Amino acid sequence: MSPRRHDEPVRGSGPGGRVEITDVRAKLEELRGEVDETTETVRPYLTYAAVAGAVALVTVAFLLGRRRGRRKSTWVEIRRV
Repeated sequence: MSPRRHDEPVRGSGPGGRVEITDVRAKLEELRGEVDETTETVRPYLTYAAVAGAVALVTVAFLLGRRRGRRKSTWVEIRRV
């Protein structure tokens, strides 16, 4: 889509080339169709990325919790006299 120059007349379906509400609705439907197609092609990748992110988050939380538990654990030594 090229940018409109200021000396170009606006072209619509209304009288005198005016842009009508039907023109706006048609363009929005056209854009919506393109967005829906793109969304359908990207959706599986987003799902995989979300699952991988969740697994990574749980793994990091587990490892950090395990490290913290090791640092704060108390060793008690009992000796018989």
